[in-house]
Amino acid sequence: MQLVLFHLMPYADLDLAAGRKNGTVWVTLPNRNFDPEKGHRLYNRYLDELEYGEELGFDVVAVNEHHQTAYGLMPSPIVTASALARRTKRARIAILGSALPLRSHPLMVAEEHAMIDVISGGRLITGFVRGIGAEYHTFGVNPTFSHDRFHEAHDLIVRAWTEPGPFSFQGHHYRVQYVNLWPRPYQKPHPPIWIPSQGSKETIDWASHPDRRYTYLQTFSPVKVVHRYLKQYRDTCQAYGYGCEDRQLGWAVPVYVGASDESARREAKEHFEAFSNVYVRMPIEMLLPPGYTSRESLKNVMKAKAQMFGEVTIEQAIELGLFVCGSAETVTKAFEGYWREMRFGNLLVMCQFGTLPADLTRANMERFARGVLPRLKALN
Repeated sequence: MQLVLFHLMPYADLDLAAGRKNGTVWVTLPNRNFDPEKGHRLYNRYLDELEYGEELGFDVVAVNEHHQTAYGLMPSPIVTASALARRTKRARIAILGSALPLRSHPLMVAEEHAMIDVISGGRLITGFVRGIGAEYHTFGVNPTFSHDRFHEAHDLIVRAWTEPGPFSFQGHHYRVQYVNLWPRPYQKPHPPIWIPSQGSKETIDWASHPDRRYTYLQTFSPVKVVHRYLKQYRDTCQAYGYGCEDRQLGWAVPVYVGASDESARREAKEHFEAFSNVYVRMPIEMLLPPGYTSRESLKNVMKAKAQMFGEVTIEQAIELGLFVCGSAETVTKAFEGYWREMRFGNLLVMCQFGTLPADLTRANMERFARGVLPRLKALN
């Protein structure tokens, strides 16, 4: 199994009362709640934690993209990944991912990702997302065109990476007379492409198509939902006429490893519950605005995530598999059991979440690296 240290870079110094009063920390929380001096310290702390992940033995360090939110301070994962490209030497760097329909032009994404791939000597993992519904409110982009813009941007990027230029690309949303990428990616034919998702049927059908066979990542969800969607991906591959490889499946989940089960829950409780009940929270119309997804996928995602819309305690989260928490032995056995059921080849662990401070984050990372990581890597 491949172990990935995934970081959201939240605004950990958030006034939680202000977040609760506003009803969400997405889009509408006034930016007077952001202190740039605290932000400076957080950015550098978080980059240190990701770099430390390589030292601890993680295979991949991963960043992502969100806008106008305390949930994650990475409006440009390109900036974060660029910093990591120079400060790491072995670990792969995953961008999970660039929100293609929200970017002004896909050729900028193609150039920036290729540049990071070249700087890092071929260590980039590219991730493409549509961006969650809240971010369509951020940019005033019509979510009805989300799928079309995503697919067309993807096609232009992959062609720019793989076809000799210059050539012409004439799509509905993007028209370019001269596509002639400088620099070209270091990896051939291009960096691996991962697709994070909330479980949209359209995304699963598209990512698993024989022309792509991309790695599908199920994000923050109850474990039964993760199991359902990973099985759906495998079944879709089978329907296309080929067998899904374990490397095509991944799961992203917050984790806390303590000296004992009791100390783990005690140390993580307030920080995880802040993450789950303040940072994650948003109105359903903001998460899934009209036109963002099909009616079928809308109903399925709402049903799958229904348990997450109310207040969630750490005990409930552990029971649901939304959070894996305990001693190194408890956490290892939990993941070994989940792996036997789902056979995912990529595990993305969030060792920092919500308001978790630096000392507990480091201790969590170290206990995971010593007591859990070696045994999970051996799963094959």
